[in-house]
Amino acid sequence: MEETNRVRFEKFVYGGDCLGRLDDGRAIFVPFALPGETAEVEITESKERFARGALINLVETSPDRVEAPCPYFTVCGGCRYQHISYAQQAELKKDLVRDQLERIGKFTSIPPLSITPSPSAWAYRNQVQFHLSQDGKPGFKRWNSDQVLPILKCLLIGEQLNELLAQIELEADSGISRLVFRQDSDDELMLVFEGGLEDAPDLSIELPVSAVYLDANKQSFNLSGNDALVYEVLGKDFLVSPESFFQVNLPVAENMIQYVQGLLYGQKNLRMLELYSGVGLFTRFLAPLAAELTAIESSPSSCFDFVSNLDEFDHVSLYEGEVESILPGLVDQFKPIDLVVLDPPRAGLNTRARQALIDLDPQQIIYISCDPSTLARDLKHLCESGYTLQSVHAFDMFPQTYHVETMTVLRRTQRVTS
Repeated sequence: MEETNRVRFEKFVYGGDCLGRLDDGRAIFVPFALPGETAEVEITESKERFARGALINLVETSPDRVEAPCPYFTVCGGCRYQHISYAQQAELKKDLVRDQLERIGKFTSIPPLSITPSPSAWAYRNQVQFHLSQDGKPGFKRWNSDQVLPILKCLLIGEQLNELLAQIELEADSGISRLVFRQDSDDELMLVFEGGLEDAPDLSIELPVSAVYLDANKQSFNLSGNDALVYEVLGKDFLVSPESFFQVNLPVAENMIQYVQGLLYGQKNLRMLELYSGVGLFTRFLAPLAAELTAIESSPSSCFDFVSNLDEFDHVSLYEGEVESILPGLVDQFKPIDLVVLDPPRAGLNTRARQALIDLDPQQIIYISCDPSTLARDLKHLCESGYTLQSVHAFDMFPQTYHVETMTVLRRTQRVTS
């Protein structure tokens, strides 16, 4: 074991860690600590300018620390904030979004930043993904490890999904690599097996559940029940295939859609482009405001669902493919354009996609992000190209974790010529 160091912690940083200083002045990043606490810490990674560590023993405890209700907390790699009250979690995430914009984006003047908390801090997820341990038990990866921690119950999902979890028994050599549990708005359950086998596994479960097998090529085989689920969002039904992404916290997703509607209140007949449209969740509510709306999405299953979910709108079109591959070739065709809405994956915009967006030169951009660090990087480039950051609002889609959704609005204020 490494020699332990006594560390006093100063502040949280994005990613779930708390920052302290070693005796040599280097920053050390440690999960599960709180600002103001002093602890004995084991160094797990040592670099020239910083270190990472594990909390061994608390010497001085913060009065803000609360008891985590989950027996797997600090061992499971999922939750990072169960030792913080939920009200403080929300404020912390708001502060961390601001910090990323200032530190990575180099913004010196940020619009007033607020956050919408989740109506439920627990049992809010309608979907959960499990890995399998060596002996076939479903679980989550351990903190700072690829080893799987078998679990009996997860507090972030509801009773029905936990009942389904309790029934799962797989052989160690089943060939299944991951399990995905889903629950739709009608409480229909779906179990998605992912693996490299040619043949789907046998299924014997007492609960009424739909089941699907996805092979190594992501080809799906229906094992029982429905081959898709239906989620209701603000009175609209959305068909979602087993392979398609959908928001895991529907009340917060509804808050985000209503926020977008508020941003665009009074605007109509807009020429719109939506990047990374998924199954059409935002598209469905943007379409009534558009004279023409074009979407781009790379997932074949999401595109299939999009066509079904947007069937009522004749002025909506869809391109299937990567944004960085399609958008550069369509810039001249799309100009002039009023609004671009984008919700990219965690990695944000790659260089080609970002440059194509700048070349497109929309009047207004609504950028929805699940990672404040890549958001800050992209906003920096966009604002250097003549846009102004108009508003920033955070949404706590994922209580108990360090993840946060952020919605920003940019407007064209000048044109930068090379």
